[in-house]
Amino acid sequence: METALNIAFIALLLKLAASFWTVVHSPIAVLKLIVRSQPNSIRTQPPPRVGLISIGTQIVKSEGATALFSGVSATILRQHLYSTTRMGLYEILKHKWSDHSDSDTAKLPIMKKIVAGLIAGSVGTAVGNPADVAMVRMQADGRLPIEQRRNYKSVVDAISQMSKQEGIASLWRGSALTVNRAMIVTASQLATYDQMKEMILEKGVMSDGIGTHVTASFAAGFVASVASNPIDVIKTRVMNMKLEAGGVAPYSGALDCAMKTVRTEGVMALYKGFIPTISRQGPFTVVLFVTLEQVRKLFKDL
Repeated sequence: METALNIAFIALLLKLAASFWTVVHSPIAVLKLIVRSQPNSIRTQPPPRVGLISIGTQIVKSEGATALFSGVSATILRQHLYSTTRMGLYEILKHKWSDHSDSDTAKLPIMKKIVAGLIAGSVGTAVGNPADVAMVRMQADGRLPIEQRRNYKSVVDAISQMSKQEGIASLWRGSALTVNRAMIVTASQLATYDQMKEMILEKGVMSDGIGTHVTASFAAGFVASVASNPIDVIKTRVMNMKLEAGGVAPYSGALDCAMKTVRTEGVMALYKGFIPTISRQGPFTVVLFVTLEQVRKLFKDL
């Protein structure tokens, strides 16, 4: 019972940390989606390089500063449903699979850490996908032609309209991609953090403090970004594609989207938006794990 309460309290603090960081980094998320969503229409004539600052400036001029915070309500809901579920479940699995000795549960075999991450990520996605679809659509809405805009007022309105107009199943459009991404991100992020922290402490590079936590968490954020970016690109395009009544969908599925993207734009198109991804994932992972470690320390001191 005490362990369950501890994990619940950790989840609450992680929600607060995730929500704060979500609002702060909403502009980066919007710019990241724009970069990923736009295919190169002519392979032999690549578009000119446009920096994120230039894109952001154009958005502010044409749509106002609030456009950089499009879909923030959906992003916060997604963090609550997805991030805290996967983090909490990962901690539960680590505790359950450890031998409950005096040693830290981080010393689980690497494969058990990865499996725990895969399970936690998939479960978190099951409840977070509707908010994820709403977030992608709300962030991209302002860049659509006026006649194609959905004009969602909030995440609740987005989910409600999708359910009525496209059916409940539309809330899980691209869910296979989202599950795959969540499993990869959670497994790579959490397992890398635990493994890196363990290596630093075993080799005596640093003591168990903020320096170790920041180093291990940034490494975890980098690995997760490299592993997940290709799936993010495909997921964004599949979720955001416009389906006309009686028309043919731009992509028949994730594999079709991936093949068309690579064929027309090259393999590196799968890493569009990587800079904003690592710019968000790195600091977010640091905040997440440093918060988690401080809560763990608090419970040990009680």
